[in-house]
Amino acid sequence: MSTTPSTPLTIAYALLDPGIGVFGTKGASVHVQEVVRALRADGHHVTVFCTRTDEHVPADLADLEVRRHRLPKGKGAERERAVAEASAAIAAEIAAGGFDLIYERYSLFSDTAARLAGKIPSILEVNAPLIAEQREHRSLVDEPGALAATRAQLREATLISCVSEAVADWALSEGADPARVVVTPNGVNTTRITPRPEGAAGTAPDEQQGQEPAQSGPVTVGFVGTLKPWHGTDVLLRALARTRGDLRLDVCGTGPQQHALEQLAAELGIAARVRFRGAVAPEQVPSVLHGMDIATAPYPPGEHYFSPLKVYEYLAAGLPVVASAIGTIPGVLEHGKLGVLVEPGDVDALAEALDELAADPGHRARLSRASRQAAVTEHDWRIRCRELLARALEPVGAGAGAR
Repeated sequence: MSTTPSTPLTIAYALLDPGIGVFGTKGASVHVQEVVRALRADGHHVTVFCTRTDEHVPADLADLEVRRHRLPKGKGAERERAVAEASAAIAAEIAAGGFDLIYERYSLFSDTAARLAGKIPSILEVNAPLIAEQREHRSLVDEPGALAATRAQLREATLISCVSEAVADWALSEGADPARVVVTPNGVNTTRITPRPEGAAGTAPDEQQGQEPAQSGPVTVGFVGTLKPWHGTDVLLRALARTRGDLRLDVCGTGPQQHALEQLAAELGIAARVRFRGAVAPEQVPSVLHGMDIATAPYPPGEHYFSPLKVYEYLAAGLPVVASAIGTIPGVLEHGKLGVLVEPGDVDALAEALDELAADPGHRARLSRASRQAAVTEHDWRIRCRELLARALEPVGAGAGAR
């Protein structure tokens, strides 16, 4: 395993995506915050350069230095040009700031780190093929400009950190040097997210003492994430309606589907069994996870190139997971050793898996212990960041490109 640099670094974290606030509540914002926390936990000084902040500032990041470059109001081509102009301005500011390394989250029309290639080493974090996403789900006016900036980023980054093999393959198809590409799945802050305290309601006794875990009252099934079609929350509601046991559902998060999902719950006759919390600040998520007995990631069939942050959080919380066997999830759950895998979109299979786990607290307790252990030893954000820094600062050809 790579080790962290012996000398603390001054790191410029560049986030130019106008859809992601540094202090927002959605998964991308949580991702940003956790990478920053992991870097700071090892003594590095981090300054964030961004175009959006939002207002949910966690107490432990209140002292984080954030330099915001405000974008003018506007949409389409005007917004795209504004991001490119902000990228140039931020690159100049970083160049003058004496930073040791740039950590840039890949954003359309941004080439901040690429402008400083050869002067400051950089890590480019790539979470998705954004050009295709923007074209399909939002709007993209200057696609040639977006492609040119993307290829500049991929060509010039010291290290390209891709969230999955599928994303790495996309980066290579756009010209990334294979020697500079590594696959870095998402991780979790195992200090911030912990299992439910011993003795709390629903906590299983230690089986090694010969006690059979028991639970009184309903079993709480949980979902954490943005309520959008590709998260499969509608499948989860339909599955809950077909369960036979005393199960409740706690939905943590909001999104464009929330109203439709609330209507669906009513139509299915399960509205009284479902709690829609709406948007929840990231610092409140650990306590929300403590109230769950089973956690879910019910993705529907389709392209799945990302690394679900929620699954790592579930593992850190010691929650038994029921998830779709799609994309990277089977590997994360060690093909059933850390959770139950079901066919994507199969309502009956999901309902059956929930019923079986709800009726077997002993199985849940075993999964809980194994999940927490895996999160701490394999998936902590500090492990991920140490490995990235070590590789980014290696001499050329000394070890990068390990996929």
